[in-house]
Amino acid sequence: MIFCRSRKSAQRTLANIIPFIEGELFLKVNRAKTTVTHVGKVKYLGYAFYRNKGKCRFRLHPKTVSKMKAKVREITRRNKGWSNDYRRQKLAEYVRGWINYYKLADMKGLMAETDEWLRRRIRAIYWKQWKKVKTRYRNLRALKLEEWQVHQIANSRKGYWRAAQILRVALTNKIIARLGYISMLDYYLKVS
Repeated sequence: MIFCRSRKSAQRTLANIIPFIEGELFLKVNRAKTTVTHVGKVKYLGYAFYRNKGKCRFRLHPKTVSKMKAKVREITRRNKGWSNDYRRQKLAEYVRGWINYYKLADMKGLMAETDEWLRRRIRAIYWKQWKKVKTRYRNLRALKLEEWQVHQIANSRKGYWRAAQILRVALTNKIIARLGYISMLDYYLKVS
């Protein structure tokens, strides 16, 4: 990557650098990938760039975010057949590795948003595991809800995703953290 102040300067640099790289260094330049473009449109190792107050900063490229969400979606699929401990371990491994790689990017807002989505997926997993109404009653009472709330939530006929939103009253963020699930935002703030 070569950064220049203007497009004209970048085109002149590109015209001069390609013969040097191919002639002197004997390296092959991929002309399809070699372009002159604005810094905001560049993707490099999953990062994208933007300017803030005259400085170049890192952010995540949209493709990187969609790949991360696809992987988290795969780990937290309700029909996977994994135990909660194994799922928790796999999720923690992936989140730690992913955040350690991309910790240079400015992604505090993205991590907060992704955490909410991830916790809702976790609630949906637990709701599916509490398949019978009797089991739902028992588990909701164990979470110290009032009896009218237990009755209202346990008898809900909503789908898993909608029920997960209702279950937010019972399986709070603190309880999910106590169950051992990692918070992406907390881990990002810890390592960055």
